[in-house]
Amino acid sequence: MLKQRVITAVVLLAILLPALFWSSPVPFAAVVVVLIGAAAWEWGRLNGLGQAGSLLCAAACLLLCALAWYAGLPGRSLPVLWSVAGAAWVLAGALLLRAGVAGWPRIPRSVRLAGGVLVLWLAWLAVAQARTIGVNFLLSVLVLVWVADICAYFAGRAFGLRFTRRKLAPAISPGKSWEGVWGGMAGVLVLAVAWTLADWSLQAEVPSLYARMAGRSWWLLPIAALFLAAMSVVGDLAESLIKRSAGVKDSSKLLPGHGGVLDRVDALLPTLPLAMMLATLSSR
Repeated sequence: MLKQRVITAVVLLAILLPALFWSSPVPFAAVVVVLIGAAAWEWGRLNGLGQAGSLLCAAACLLLCALAWYAGLPGRSLPVLWSVAGAAWVLAGALLLRAGVAGWPRIPRSVRLAGGVLVLWLAWLAVAQARTIGVNFLLSVLVLVWVADICAYFAGRAFGLRFTRRKLAPAISPGKSWEGVWGGMAGVLVLAVAWTLADWSLQAEVPSLYARMAGRSWWLLPIAALFLAAMSVVGDLAESLIKRSAGVKDSSKLLPGHGGVLDRVDALLPTLPLAMMLATLSSR
């Protein structure tokens, strides 16, 4: 298993890193659109579609991405779209987690399918727009999610259930603890401050999301960082809830040793549109 994980990670990095640092944002957006299409195929399978239906789900998502790309949306300011998407993620995430695993099948499948395709399309558009802004900006969002996840893992292992004596969401993801969430948030706060100071000292040509927040007001920086860290947890729990409802451990086996694409990007799905919302609001 470890060997598979390492090989898969190396292959993905060999594809993603050159595309990320290419002078044009086009290669990275193209690579991500392939991953998003795969995630849409997984989404169809998680919601009970067969092979043909899942492929149609992927095709619909890819068509939306292609139309948005053709219309030049990655290079445009979209304050209304990101505000609506951000508000919808906060509201839908809260309702979904409150309803629990039993609540997911009660939602009509057509609504679930359309909602998933829309979420994946918004995530691709957010990635494409963030890369158009600049590598430093995009990385500041991606690394936030990774740091939150890594710090939550180690904090959970070291301090899990020592203070709260109860798990975060035992019916959805039994391995997660409140101590892990707090550890992830602490890691994100350190990251945000350090990245902002680095941006200012190096006079970064393209400021990170953190520097944009701090540039408006220092008190916005911790609020934005903690908010995004919390929403990354919501994304993670939402996918766990859906997989538990479907009775599967992984969204697919597309990434040997890692599960599926959705398993790797679940925390990014709410974080990316919300980061674009914050960036758009901070530029006003």
